[in-house]
Amino acid sequence: MKTHSFILGLAASGAVPVAMAAPYRVPASTVDAGGARATSASYSQTGSVGGIAGVSTAAAPAETAKHGYIGQLYEEAGLQLAASPTTVNEATARQLTAAQVLDDATTLAVDATAVNWSVVSGPIGSVSASGLAMASPVYQTTGATVQGGMAGHIGTLGLTVVNVAKDDYQAYAADGIDDDWQVQYFGTPPNANAGPTADPDGDGQKNLLEFLAGVTPNDAASRFLFRIGPVAGQPLQKKLVFSPRFADRTYTVQTNPDLGLTWTTLTGTTFLDNGTERTVTDPNAGAAKKFYRVNISKP
Repeated sequence: MKTHSFILGLAASGAVPVAMAAPYRVPASTVDAGGARATSASYSQTGSVGGIAGVSTAAAPAETAKHGYIGQLYEEAGLQLAASPTTVNEATARQLTAAQVLDDATTLAVDATAVNWSVVSGPIGSVSASGLAMASPVYQTTGATVQGGMAGHIGTLGLTVVNVAKDDYQAYAADGIDDDWQVQYFGTPPNANAGPTADPDGDGQKNLLEFLAGVTPNDAASRFLFRIGPVAGQPLQKKLVFSPRFADRTYTVQTNPDLGLTWTTLTGTTFLDNGTERTVTDPNAGAAKKFYRVNISKP
């Protein structure tokens, strides 16, 4: 909708300068001889000094006040959307705001309920009638675009949905495996081969182990390897060799005398790293039976 009204100065006496906004010509009054001219991209106004009429601006947030006038002449030129900040954590909401951009390069804030909101792209599940944008769970930080429409004008706004939790994405949620790892190897859900107990490459190691070990779940040649061997000249010692080893994981060798329920951390050991292979030496391996396992944890 295009709006037209007259700009009138507030004063009772004095010289009579002119406010011009082609094709309009409107007489204006001033209370003294100190008239000053204010201009914009489309209009000029000869007004009064001393606080009778004026224009005030602020940079952040962008605001323009035209005080001292009983009317304003403008046309809506566009719609500007905003959010503070433009990032939103997954599964939370962010309030959107809107302002009409006027043809004199100023803006006019509007009620968010007057805007027709919609989602253009990305993981924004919905935008309410009041401009509240709800972010969906994501497996990685992802961009999104929302749209608003009012008085024949459309505005768009880019948002960034931040991945906060590692294991909350759709059918891959709460299974002990990071969502981005599952999407990397199995695509977006659902995919039964991505489950923690699945073994899609048939190598005998389930996805949860291969995720923790840092190996490829759909390549049978990519496996976590663990072997026990003798120590030359030391019949009461054993060397425990495993690979691959990564700096961002913690490896704890545990022992059990009879494969019962209780596993304890192996103590008194030494270890040596060679690339991605680690060798742990157990100096007390003389028992008739002693079982070992490696516990892997990933932050």
